[in-house]
Amino acid sequence: TTQFTMTELEELGMLKMDFLGLRTLTVIRYCCEYIKRSGGTPPDFDNCNYDDKCVYDLISSGDTVGVFQLESGGMTHFMMQMKPTSLEDIIAGISLYRPGPMDQIPRYIECKQNPGAVKYETELLRPILNATYGCMVYQEQVMQIVRDLAGYSLGRSDLIRRAMSKKKHDVMEKERDIFIAGAVKNNVPEKVAQDVFGEMAGFASYAFNKFHAAAYSVVAYRTAYLKCHFYKEYMAALMSAFTEYTGKLMEYISECGRHGVKILRPDINESDMGFTAAEDGIRFSLLAAKNLGRGMISEIIEEREKNGRYVSLTDLVKRMNGHDFSRRCAESLIKCGALDGFALNRRQMLENYDLIANACADYSRGTIEGQLDFFGMSDSGSSAADIESTLPKSDEFSSSELLEMEKEILGIYISGHPLKNMRTLAQAMRLPDIASAMKLKEGAKTAFVCTLTGVKK
Repeated sequence: TTQFTMTELEELGMLKMDFLGLRTLTVIRYCCEYIKRSGGTPPDFDNCNYDDKCVYDLISSGDTVGVFQLESGGMTHFMMQMKPTSLEDIIAGISLYRPGPMDQIPRYIECKQNPGAVKYETELLRPILNATYGCMVYQEQVMQIVRDLAGYSLGRSDLIRRAMSKKKHDVMEKERDIFIAGAVKNNVPEKVAQDVFGEMAGFASYAFNKFHAAAYSVVAYRTAYLKCHFYKEYMAALMSAFTEYTGKLMEYISECGRHGVKILRPDINESDMGFTAAEDGIRFSLLAAKNLGRGMISEIIEEREKNGRYVSLTDLVKRMNGHDFSRRCAESLIKCGALDGFALNRRQMLENYDLIANACADYSRGTIEGQLDFFGMSDSGSSAADIESTLPKSDEFSSSELLEMEKEILGIYISGHPLKNMRTLAQAMRLPDIASAMKLKEGAKTAFVCTLTGVKK
């Protein structure tokens, strides 16, 4: 790692390399692990042909949320227009959707859909630009054009690429005469050589490295393949990787809902560190809950795998004794619904937690594992286990209070939504979304609000 600029490093004879860390590679690894865990066989990407029609249909339909490099609104629209049918199309798409090359997009789409519209200034360009329907897209194409048309060497072709990309006009003017002379010598008409050089000079400063775009396209194809064939596992992996980014998490949860996949509340006996694919949906991550660190969750899961499922709040507290399991941890688990499978409701657990925790602490102090007390007659264990049956009955919190607890701990609503009634009414009125109701004419808007609130006009 150095503080020198790129040009100074090159002058010193050093090689500059950039290393990119992609979260998407972790998503793919997570997904393959989830597939194995659910009894499936992960795809062998090292030996695939990248020709799955289902993948290209998914991309062409615009269903690209969560697909690497293709999920932005503009890129999604471009892919829907292009309707890629090969990896080569995705490589070109990623290269073209940038300032500069964007001007070539209409021409590229037209020539792809109508091969008869493809034109070459000279037949020497056909093998070079054939894969991109006559459009200059990559820096490598510029290098190959100067070699094949004007007889440049590999080394010199890279020098002219760099001169073009850095807009070194003085170097370019010198190269123009050399290129035209070489092209004419190779039986290319002088006017054609002038036109080709002018197009290269205008485009090369924006051109993309094909090898870079190809690597990105391989990752894009793999993510699209996993979304296409292993939807729940892929979305679970994606949400696990973006747990800390509430905005992205909300987007992916909405995407699951659009596909009819239910997001299940956290569960102390079912949830894992990350989101996991379940038979009836995707199980929420324990790590996404506030006040539960990675270490604490690891201990909860390890104890569960070692000694079986937790059967009650008392059982959980007793088994977590000796670990850093605090009231704060317990409250987070209760509020987010992770303990809803127990007999007590959330109000009972929150109101009586101290009583249960103290009984469990007394039991731990009075019993040493593997030993009995002096008479072998201690009933502290039974008192800890039975305490829940003696607790007073309490009504559960209201649905709005439960939702607020979930929002507080998870950052989102899981079991419902405060605007559910409004959504239902909007759908009944054939409105695309809630915001549309506020754009209604005054009388219709008033009727909407009155129906929702039950207030008469």
